[in-house]
Amino acid sequence: MKPILAFCCALLLAPSALAAETLKYVALVDGGKQAGEQTVTVGDDGTTHVDFIFKDNGRGPELKEEFRLRADGTFERYQVKGASTFGAPVDETFTRDGDTGTWKSTSDSGTHTFTGTALYTPLGGTPAATSVALAALAKQPDGKLPLVPSGTLTQRTVASMDIASGGKTQTVDLLALTGIGFTPSFVWVTRGAEPRLFAYIYPGFLQLIEDGWQGSANALEARQKTAEREALVALQQRLAHPLPGTTLIRNARVFDSEKAVLGTAQDVVVRDGRILSVSPVGLSRVAADNVVDAGNRVLLPGLYDMHVHAGSWEGGLHLAAGVTSARDMGNDNATLQQLMAEEKDGTLMHPRVIPAGYIEGQSPHSSQGGFVVKDLAGAKQAIDWYVEHGYPQIKIYNSFPKEILSDTTAYAHQRGIRVSGHVPAFLRAQDVVEQGYDEIQHINQVMLNFFVTPETDTRTLARFYLVADKTDALDFDSKPVQDFIALLAEKRIVIDPTLATFEFIHQREGQLSPIVADVADHLPPDVQRGRRAAEMDIPDDATGARYKRSFDKLVEFTGRLYRAGVPLVAGTDELPGFTLQRELELYVQAGLTPSQALQVATWNGATYTRTLDDAGSIVPGKRADLVLVDGDPTTDIADIRKLALVIKGGRAYYPAEIHEALGIVPFAPALRVRPAR
Repeated sequence: MKPILAFCCALLLAPSALAAETLKYVALVDGGKQAGEQTVTVGDDGTTHVDFIFKDNGRGPELKEEFRLRADGTFERYQVKGASTFGAPVDETFTRDGDTGTWKSTSDSGTHTFTGTALYTPLGGTPAATSVALAALAKQPDGKLPLVPSGTLTQRTVASMDIASGGKTQTVDLLALTGIGFTPSFVWVTRGAEPRLFAYIYPGFLQLIEDGWQGSANALEARQKTAEREALVALQQRLAHPLPGTTLIRNARVFDSEKAVLGTAQDVVVRDGRILSVSPVGLSRVAADNVVDAGNRVLLPGLYDMHVHAGSWEGGLHLAAGVTSARDMGNDNATLQQLMAEEKDGTLMHPRVIPAGYIEGQSPHSSQGGFVVKDLAGAKQAIDWYVEHGYPQIKIYNSFPKEILSDTTAYAHQRGIRVSGHVPAFLRAQDVVEQGYDEIQHINQVMLNFFVTPETDTRTLARFYLVADKTDALDFDSKPVQDFIALLAEKRIVIDPTLATFEFIHQREGQLSPIVADVADHLPPDVQRGRRAAEMDIPDDATGARYKRSFDKLVEFTGRLYRAGVPLVAGTDELPGFTLQRELELYVQAGLTPSQALQVATWNGATYTRTLDDAGSIVPGKRADLVLVDGDPTTDIADIRKLALVIKGGRAYYPAEIHEALGIVPFAPALRVRPAR
């Protein structure tokens, strides 16, 4: 749902020390479609002005930024105003007077006493922001730049390229910046005493590059992917621990995901990435090479996150959360194919990926990725490609032509694959169910059924604000609502609610996102700060209270769906490694038992990805994708965060070790695999 958020987080730095001139950047999304631009102008008084706009999939930020720099290249004065991706107001200032710095944003404020060079990091800044950081960092003799309110920025050169355009040539360097967020941010940078951002590339999604150099963007992206892959291979080699021979997991309480019950302690033997046997404690006759003393801990099948947009750097976060299988719900096809190949050959630390083939329709609002089609012939060609590449389903998106929907779903079923998606603009959820959908993504797409008219364009932010405004007043016991629930149950339409994602509709400025609120002390300070920024425009307390009541009713509605027999799958479409746990907590809040919520995240995930023959439960012959919990999530779902060991693909991963590598305070000690004695 939010690749642009990853983009903004990767650039959470500050604007540019330029010569007295105007510099323009263009933002291109997959296929070269321009989706935004940035203009940076230095005035005669030394003040830099930045205008930035980015619009993709009917949303995106619009920002105006202004700042002056000190002699050391850091901010003396800074201001940014505008609107965030989902329309929340952005209004942030920073000033430094002597050794005292003061900042205020819509979500936080504070002061800082400076003892030397340090750079304020704007919460809502533009991509141009990286340039100030790069120039200031270049001046630091130790290669480290302290950040305000917290953190330290460092850089490492990982690649260089000579590029040419219009008779001009230059060499640009690819830097890996660390010290913000969980993983490195990669930026292309000019050379010289005052280096600046040249290009920011999010492979498969976005290319932000200096105007006039667009022809070099694809070559830069290809080189960056190679450099990132080398870093990712090294990370996998460091954090993945092979399990040669036979491994005995002794004395573990095994969760029966088919029946949603926790069994008595058993011994589980795995070999070559498969479950060899499950037997009462002490009765296994297999000679083991490795042993895990589970100590009566709970053993779960590997979890499924049923709604991700897979990225290579997210794998560690997923695995540390026990997610061993992830369904990709829309991506650049070439990028996803490469990611899947790297995961399969064991060089990429990542869950197994089950792909959903993304099909969008042509319009000014089109989301780029997968295939963008204009007619039935194009839709059939896309389906054929996905079938030939082993995709078990397709995902239809917002601008898909409603006139060909029924024929498209029929053709997909004829080719043997499932159909899921958003509800295309100017239709209701009931319409897509009647025209052949097997599954609907997002609780808002379901709830809009009661709020849209034939004229409502849900490709805009209306698809969020209508639900926030109107759900509070909807009578769930009314005949239209009851009839719709009955239709979903009768047709066994799967719902992928992504409830935790939609908590943003009620989050107020300064409040921690509920996704991380209970575990904030485990996160790096800059991540905590970023998670206090609201995404929706909530102008007053009355509106905020109504939006909160609306969200609570979304949770209630999900529980009603489940009790009516509508299948659920647990997806996130948000921060990897933390959102799935919150999603399961919300299912329990909706009335599911913890064991039922775990069943949704295991058995249901395998069922509706068509992988149940190979995964989703702990029985001999299935993959040894296993999660050992230092607690009992069948009685307290919050214990799902306390993972001691994850096994996937014949390798052991220690969540505590991964978390420490990513700057996260571990939730439970690692339980090590030991050689058998």
